[in-house]
Amino acid sequence: KTMYLSAEEEDNIIIAQSNAPVKDSGEFENPKVRARVMGDFPLVEPEELTYMDVAPNQIVSLAASLIPFLEHDDANRALMGSNMQRQAVPLLRSESPIVGTGLEQKAAVDSRALVISEGNGVVEYVDGKKVVIRYERSLTDDLVNFDSNVVEYRLPKFKRTNQNTCVNLKPMVKQGEKVEKGSVLVEGYSTDDGELAIGKNLLVAFMPWQGYNFEDAIVISERVVAEDVFTSVHIENFELQVRDTKRGEEELTREIPNVSEDAVKHLDENGLIRVGAEVREGDILIGKITPKGETDPTPEEKLLRAIFGDKAGDVKDASLRVPPSVRGVVIDKKLFKKEKKETKARQNDKKVLAELNSKYKSDLSELDRLMTGKLLQLLQSNKSKGVKNKYGEEIISSGKKFSEKALAAVKYLEIIPSDWTADAELNGNVQRLFRNFKKKYNEIEGAFRRDEFQIRVGDELPSGILKLAKIYVAKKRKLKVGDKMAGRHGNKGVVARIVPQEDMPFLDDGTPVDIVLNPLGVPSRMNLGQIYETVLGWAGIRLGVKFATPIFDGAKPDDVAEYLTKAGVPEWGRTRLRDGQSGDKFDQFTTVGMIYMLKLSHLVDDKMHARSIGPYSLITQQPLGGKAQFGGQRFGEMEVWALEAFGAAHILREMLTVKSDDVYGRAKTYETIVKGDVLPRPGIPESFNVLLHELRGLALEVTLD
Repeated sequence: KTMYLSAEEEDNIIIAQSNAPVKDSGEFENPKVRARVMGDFPLVEPEELTYMDVAPNQIVSLAASLIPFLEHDDANRALMGSNMQRQAVPLLRSESPIVGTGLEQKAAVDSRALVISEGNGVVEYVDGKKVVIRYERSLTDDLVNFDSNVVEYRLPKFKRTNQNTCVNLKPMVKQGEKVEKGSVLVEGYSTDDGELAIGKNLLVAFMPWQGYNFEDAIVISERVVAEDVFTSVHIENFELQVRDTKRGEEELTREIPNVSEDAVKHLDENGLIRVGAEVREGDILIGKITPKGETDPTPEEKLLRAIFGDKAGDVKDASLRVPPSVRGVVIDKKLFKKEKKETKARQNDKKVLAELNSKYKSDLSELDRLMTGKLLQLLQSNKSKGVKNKYGEEIISSGKKFSEKALAAVKYLEIIPSDWTADAELNGNVQRLFRNFKKKYNEIEGAFRRDEFQIRVGDELPSGILKLAKIYVAKKRKLKVGDKMAGRHGNKGVVARIVPQEDMPFLDDGTPVDIVLNPLGVPSRMNLGQIYETVLGWAGIRLGVKFATPIFDGAKPDDVAEYLTKAGVPEWGRTRLRDGQSGDKFDQFTTVGMIYMLKLSHLVDDKMHARSIGPYSLITQQPLGGKAQFGGQRFGEMEVWALEAFGAAHILREMLTVKSDDVYGRAKTYETIVKGDVLPRPGIPESFNVLLHELRGLALEVTLD
């Protein structure tokens, strides 16, 4: 019997480990058994035990259970490994690990990201966007269901996630194929053949490579980039609101003042860019104009107004443009609006609402009619044991036969569907029928409420906002220098060099390695699981098999050695590689094998940032910080020490004044650069004035001579 205990309930109970050896009779083999109690792990007599664990991996999370050879990793690195698996980017082509823990399929199925077969059936139709399945049903199942046994599953195509990655599922079944209950029908989005697949298997060598993998840096082969091994699709969402301002309403349009026809050639009449357009930094995504403030018009403006009418020239461009470092293709656009309706439109709405209401009522009466028919077929000539509603009133008295007349008085939503007859199996079917009835009723009501709301209100937008436009831009990102990668054992690093395939170290048969990791990253971190995974992975690729090694109960060193011998792999993967540049053998033996590596969501394209001019803080008058604010780089106390030690006095003065918060000095510097004059002497930094004001707040008057 399985029991579930909370941490408090576990406190004073002695629990045996799940992998303790047990005889066929159910007794423990050893006189003393390793157990856990109050955070300690003593050896105890079997008589002292109360419970036994169900599985060895129940003491760790799902993410940690996906790390093979976890028992050989230090806890800190295992923590990093389980956290970094959540940061893995879904790749263009998924690949499940050669060395896993056996939980990969369970994790993928239970994630609810995939489409799973609800029963046994046959695939009637399949294409890239949908899968249609005809399920096998018994007569009873048909009787208690209101839906057809043909179910259509629509697949999400290139949908954006909150992390700006891409969900794209493709079918893995064929037309006419038979499916069983629980079968996985689709793959993609970090799954491969129904298994979790968040990275790629690469041929790895643990060795230094010309200093380029110093301090956790990673050297990658050009093959990995050329063959799109770590290429991923990212989707960014850009949105723009149209507000009702004091000066009038803003407007979405392609008629934007002082903008060339070429800049608006991809915009539609609503000012939204067309789907399929390639965009880059500075391109207009959504055209918007906003009313200007009332000012005295110049003679030119007066002339324009006289020619083009009163409103010409009193609007300004407020369009949404592509931000820096973004390039891609527009894959979708959406426009939500809260419409102000005229009397005629309102009358038309009343007519549409009346039709909708009439359809809703007819759908409900049809559902009631179907329910009555199904109940009569189910119950046939059975006698009632008393049918009560939720208020305790008897609707059909005991001993009375079920008939159409008797059921006509029943309000199905108020009925308690238990023990209607003396037949327990029949009662179970009646309960199933009622559950499906309520589900169908809720579907009909939900659809009606949504349609009614759409007609009455339109899209639900915050007050003051008339329209909301969204543009989705997709881009393909290849692996590049600066991207963060990691294994499953907390072995993270940054790509430092992408090397031509012919220059990479290679095996005796001429196979170049894909990735070179620094061997110094292993001993001090104590994450030896990656070495076990690497050598067993090499055996797996040679034998054409995949391994599942559950944590705390998986392959032992002897098991790994046995498979290495079977595959003809050198002992513990230690082989002498050849230098790709000279062809000579390296002096030392190198550990080689297959490792599972992930590309993490810390991509260099998202981090890369530069500022020339930009916004300043109102209080300190110093540049803002961070990429989002288009800020500058922080030049702190320790950086000042570095310049002082170097003796770079002029650069230091510039850093602390005209490049930062010397308001007068930076304006003057700009002026002299434009005129080609000599740079002025820096003034007083604004931070000094802030200090003076703070001192005045403390009633200390400081004056400058």
